[in-house]
Parts: sequence; C-alpha cells; structure tokens
Amino acid sequence: MDLHDSKAYTRRDFIGAGLTLASAAVTVPMFLQRSAYGLPMPELGASSMPGVPEDHILVVVQLAGGNDGLNTVIPFQDDTYHKARPGIGIGDANVLKLGREPVALHPAMEGIKDLYDNGLATVVQGVGYPNPNRSHFTSMDIWHTGDTSAVGNGWLGRYFDNACCGTDPKGQKVPNPMAGIAIGREAPLAMQGRLTKPIGFENTDLFRWTGEDVHSALEDPYHNITRAGEVDEVDPGSTAAFLMRTALDAQVSSDKIRKAVAQQPLVQYPRNALGQQLAMVAAMIRAKLPTRVYYVSLGGFDTHAGQGGVNGQHANLLRTFGSCVKAFQDELKAQQDHERVLTMSFSEFGRRVYQNASGGTDHGAAAPMFLFGPMVDAGVLGRHPSLKDLDSGDLKYNIDFRSVYSAVLQQWLGADPKAILKGSYRPAKVLA
Repeated sequence: MDLHDSKAYTRRDFIGAGLTLASAAVTVPMFLQRSAYGLPMPELGASSMPGVPEDHILVVVQLAGGNDGLNTVIPFQDDTYHKARPGIGIGDANVLKLGREPVALHPAMEGIKDLYDNGLATVVQGVGYPNPNRSHFTSMDIWHTGDTSAVGNGWLGRYFDNACCGTDPKGQKVPNPMAGIAIGREAPLAMQGRLTKPIGFENTDLFRWTGEDVHSALEDPYHNITRAGEVDEVDPGSTAAFLMRTALDAQVSSDKIRKAVAQQPLVQYPRNALGQQLAMVAAMIRAKLPTRVYYVSLGGFDTHAGQGGVNGQHANLLRTFGSCVKAFQDELKAQQDHERVLTMSFSEFGRRVYQNASGGTDHGAAAPMFLFGPMVDAGVLGRHPSLKDLDSGDLKYNIDFRSVYSAVLQQWLGADPKAILKGSYRPAKVLA
C-alpha cells in the first residue's frame, strides 16, 4: 500500500481529522504511530476521574510582578488601611462594593465587578503559603511548581504527564503535543512536565512550521515519513525518527493553531497585549483544539514607586485586567463555550501593608486570587487577613494556594491532586 497516494493518510486529511490517526497499526511506521498515540484520545489512555467531562478547559492569567492585593480587594471599612496608605489608599466613596461584604474592588475593576454581580466571579482572600519568599523569581517558582522548595517540574506539567498522555502499543506514555498552550515570550515553568512540554508563542506570525530552515528533509515531514509506504533509511528507534515525529507534531500544531487564530472575535477586545492574548485563546477554544490548559500573562505589577490610588499605574493595570477578562467571558458565552472554561488568576505575592516613601509598595506576602466562569462558587471566600497581626510587616495568609490548585485539579480537570501536588491539600470551596 502506498501511503503517500492513499487518501486515508494524506497530511491534509491527518490535520482535518482533528489531530487523530486511527487504525494505523499495520501500515504506519512505529514512530509515527507513537506520535499519533500521544494525541488526546480517551480510548488511548487520556485518563480522567469518572464524571468529569473530558472537554473542561483551564485558562490561567498570571499577574506578574506582585500585584498589590490591598488595593485590589480593599478592606475599606478598616481604619488601619487608610492610615497605612495616606497617599495611595482608595477612599470609601470610590470603591466598588461587593454587596454587604466588608471588602470592595478597586474602582478601575468595573469588568470584574460586572462579572461578580452576575455570579461569574469568586474572590479568594489572603492566599499564600508558609514562610513566604519575597523574591520575584523564587516566589514565582513556588507558585509554578506548587512546592515551597521551588524545585521540580511545574504543577500543570505534572498534570499533563499524569492525566493527558496517551499510550503507545507497548504501553509507554506518549505526551499530547497540544495539552498546554502558553502565549508569551516563553512557556512558563508551571506547564513544564517531565514528559510534556507546552507550546509557547508570542503571536502567530512567529509561530509557523520552520522545519525547512533546519534541514530540507523536514520541509514536509509527513511526506518524508510516508513516501512509498516506508521511511527512507530511518530506523524507527533512531534520533532521526524522533526528530521526524517531533517535526510532524510541530507542523500539525502550527497549522491548527494558525487556522484557529485567523477567526475574527465575536466581541470587541481592549486594544492591548492581554486583550490580544485572550482573543487568541478564545479562538483556539472555539476551534475545539485538544488543549486542556491555556496560559497568558500581564506584567508591570512591581509598583515600588508612583503606584497611584484611584488613578495611576496600578489602576491602569487593574483596568486592563478587568476589561480583558470581561471581554473574554463575553466571547466564551457568545461562542457557547462558557460552561466548559474556568479562568483563574494569581500573582506571585502581594505588597506591604504600609506605602513606602516613593508613593509605592514593596514586596509582601498574601494576596487575593480570582476565578471566573458559571461553574464558580460566586462570592468572596475566606476572611481578609488582619492589618494589625502581621508577619514582619506583611499580611498572614489564610488559604494555601495549593488548596485552590487542589480544587481545580480534582473538581474541574478530574485529576488526582495528591499525586500532582505531592501532598494532601483540602480543596478550597471555589467551585459550585
């Protein structure tokens, strides 16, 4: 059988079939089988807990730099807050109140307030971990690995390795090449697994198949693999076979993603980088890519000077965050994907209670997290940390961030959080 001439196995049909390749064991070379078996097909071992749909998606929004949680979720009724921040505090008349809650949102967060009022947002107060580290790099590694020692693979990477791999005919795990997609300059540690490496790109103009730039044999890897029904001088267990398999995964992923992102959004997004990132994520979700986790980020939260209060640097960041997340949720609803997409945001730490001499805030500890979507247990979770009982000038955490991860893993993604987080953490009540 000439696979190159066979309609069942052309590259176009391979891509059009939604990244699946079935009944290939007899005719397709072993290393190509291994690539196909690594794709997310339930019958090939993409494990999930009973009762949890396979199409659930998590979108992570990282607020990089250490978001000032006290000016995000504001304890406006506490006099200590106003005394500690005479230049940057938000007055009672300006805050966005959350019903009868003793906390409120920054006035720039109209988008988040709208989601909250419609039962689509959960505010998790005082999230952190024991013995907080105030280094951007170390604290971010702690959040990314889910380990206070800040070592090892990413918590989402371990999820991919545990729950998103297929198996080849020999029973060996083969990673899903599209399990995780990150939009940014580099893929985050959180998504790096032992077996699984996420796709990462800044924009689709930079994300294209460029195998021909490496070697002419990789210009069309599928053609080279299947010509005349065999692999020309390629040992299935060789490095060349591995490169061909990787090339095929890369080309298929590139084609699918670029085609998905070419769709026009169904809503108007703010004209900024985060809006562009979330618009691309919505397009890939709309195209039904076999991706379980998407990751985007918004930087600039290291506000040591000139932070501002009602207006200024921090207000602009929070406005960007709120307006973009609101547009994203609106698009998910418009494309009828809102019930299968959970969005979660975090920052590596909060800021000090007292403003500094430069009109800003220095590195702190506990801070809020947010979760969005119709599946969340809407409202405010937990009590706000005391502004008087401090840990070296910082807020003490009330909720371990791994409890939030545990809930997302177990109740939304259908994975065993104990195996992934390397410990037992009672799931926080963030999902309905």
